[in-house]
Amino acid sequence: MPSAETTRMSVDEPEPVRPTKEDEVAAAGSELIGGPIGRRALLGTSWWSPVRVVALVAIGMFALGMVQKLPCYDGAWFFGASSQYTHACYSDIPHLYQGRGFADGLVPYFDKIPGDMEYLEYPVLTGVFMEVAAWLTPGSGTIQEQEQWYWMVNAGMLMACAAVIAVCSARIHRRRPWDGLLVALAPAFALTATINWDLLAVALLAAAMLMWSRQRPLAFGVLIGLATAAKFYPFLLLGPLFVLCWRAGKWREFGTALLGAVGAWLAVNLPVMLLAPDGWAKFYRFSQERGVDFGSAFLVISQRMNIQITPETANAYAMIAMLLVCGGITALALTAPRRPRFAQLAFLIVAAFILTNKVYSPQYVLWLVPLAALARPRWRDFLIWQACEVVYYLGIWLYLAYTTSGEAHKGLPPEGYHVAIMAHLLGTLYLCVIVVRDIFMPERDMVRRAGDDDPSGGVLDGAEDVHVYGAAARPPRHAAHFDGPLVEWGSQDSTDRSP
Repeated sequence: MPSAETTRMSVDEPEPVRPTKEDEVAAAGSELIGGPIGRRALLGTSWWSPVRVVALVAIGMFALGMVQKLPCYDGAWFFGASSQYTHACYSDIPHLYQGRGFADGLVPYFDKIPGDMEYLEYPVLTGVFMEVAAWLTPGSGTIQEQEQWYWMVNAGMLMACAAVIAVCSARIHRRRPWDGLLVALAPAFALTATINWDLLAVALLAAAMLMWSRQRPLAFGVLIGLATAAKFYPFLLLGPLFVLCWRAGKWREFGTALLGAVGAWLAVNLPVMLLAPDGWAKFYRFSQERGVDFGSAFLVISQRMNIQITPETANAYAMIAMLLVCGGITALALTAPRRPRFAQLAFLIVAAFILTNKVYSPQYVLWLVPLAALARPRWRDFLIWQACEVVYYLGIWLYLAYTTSGEAHKGLPPEGYHVAIMAHLLGTLYLCVIVVRDIFMPERDMVRRAGDDDPSGGVLDGAEDVHVYGAAARPPRHAAHFDGPLVEWGSQDSTDRSP
């Protein structure tokens, strides 16, 4: 067997894209570890492959996020109404151990919970995740010690999810493994990873996108179905995928993915749906009946204009806005000069859902981090967006400190919290605008200017357009001058040429 010193990258394997060569922020940041990779560097000769580095960095950042929760772990979760907010280390996990009946051995969805909630208000697969963590939590000691153990067990399980997300993000774009560092080093990712159980759905979705990129539509569908059984939002990706497959005529692959998704979702949900219908429906009833809440544009409007927005009104406006955005994304996908990349539309649809929703919990940023890294792998834009999310992360906890500190009002007043909400909204909108610009002007797309078509697109990568509308039916022309490589796509021998 050849040694690591003599092994070389296969001549058939495409050369990886070096972010320090194409991204000035990445090049500047690399000075901390010795500077950009030189042209004489021997790639593929070390155990330290990009994917392994990304995974270890992600685990390290996750551990730093756990350290940031230390003031709460040592007491702020249990003593003082506002101390967990002033330290910005709040987590749902320890509070729900007793609040949702896990400490008492109640079975989720089947046993009623004392209080107003009645049943667990999470999707079934997330409920299973929570229950498994409860089984692994020692039942001895005080309730505080049990809650600490419960958070620690969940943190260990969520760390595994974070590693899966990092590895999948690094492997989806074969020539761009270092883009996974965007996910691994995202500040908001580390800060919010252990607030709730969202990483389970994010990991399943990342694995699903990896399967699609490897042209395995059935595995993609099964994982999408499981992700939707853990959180509501992953099914949204089937919409842009349908439109892209429509444009490329890949109906069989989409049908396979859809059947896999429906089958996997039913396999998880149907038993609980039949045996405990009231408990199973609690998540959907709670989502519908929930009022205007933290982080949303609805909250800013309600508080600034001093008006009451009912849940029904918020649901109606959110649905109308989401449908309008979906129509816009459909038109964008079918009329763009070049078929958009799957990751681009996936990011846009999830970002639209977040922006139009009546609530934005700080951990929802986890939904977007891997998609943003794939849609726009440029450090400057990614860090601008992340800075806005960190502002929101600090803003919501300081606002809660203000509202729970009585007459002392230690924290951020509503006016300051509105600024934090606007930072989140504008930061997300900024990244959406950049992605839409890349779709209309593919020569600005960091992935395509390096010579790729749609590495996350699986069967869509390099596919010929079948159904084309508007400007897409004519040879693409762009106003921006570009001196990079001429990239071919499809099987029509068409190229992306500057005027």
